[in-house]
Amino acid sequence: MLDGKGFQGPIGVFDSGVGGLTVVRALRRELPAEDIIYLGDTARVPYGGKSPRTVERYALACQQFLLDREVALVLVACNTVSATALPALAEASPVPVIGAVEPGAQVAVATTRNRHIGVIGTLATVRSGAYVRAITALEPTAKVSSLACPLLVPLAEEGWVDDEIASMVARRYLTQLFAADRELDTLVLGCTHYPLLGETLHRVATEVAGHPVAIVDSAVAMANAARRELARGRAAGSLPARGPAGPGRLDCYATDTSRLEELAPRFLGEAPSGFALVDL
Repeated sequence: MLDGKGFQGPIGVFDSGVGGLTVVRALRRELPAEDIIYLGDTARVPYGGKSPRTVERYALACQQFLLDREVALVLVACNTVSATALPALAEASPVPVIGAVEPGAQVAVATTRNRHIGVIGTLATVRSGAYVRAITALEPTAKVSSLACPLLVPLAEEGWVDDEIASMVARRYLTQLFAADRELDTLVLGCTHYPLLGETLHRVATEVAGHPVAIVDSAVAMANAARRELARGRAAGSLPARGPAGPGRLDCYATDTSRLEELAPRFLGEAPSGFALVDL
């Protein structure tokens, strides 16, 4: 149990690359007065091909970097880390740790009308089965269909999110997903890159399905989970909420700065003040 003081610090967010900036973007909309520290382990991205032991080691180093800066809570914006290393991170942290999987699963279960849920993500995330486990733990009768959509990541990074190419790729993937279950009514974006393609994925999913399909943005789900966690912690510590004057400070760090000037504004929705280069 934290003492109240812990909830006075900034929100810490880390990811293996720049995709986690979509979580920061959602946080800045949901909690505009909060200070945020972001770390992208861009020197070692992607994590998806690494062993679970290596992913855990990298993730613990990223988390410790944030803890050394006295964050109030940690958001793990990497689905691969959330699927493989969350228990170790929670055990090593004196502050709450929020993964990428559970918040999205909760929203999906609350959103679906017929308990048929689709999940798209990277190959590592889909193979882990983390979303299937999280969703069925909340709703045992849910039918969950998952599909790896690796080409969506480079499309997001290139900024090709709402053109003919993006639509063709989305249609190719989603046709396959809905062929497995025509009754899917809720689609979880299980990768922090995918919210950039959210409008295209929503449109194409509805066209392919032939009925309305709700989109669950895991970045928004994480931001809402952070808001609730801060509210609980501050209430328990009798601390006032931060004032509405904002905006909060955003400090960005990376282990390699290659392409950050190009990519970061796409994911964050604004030009960051810059990334400080760090070694872990």
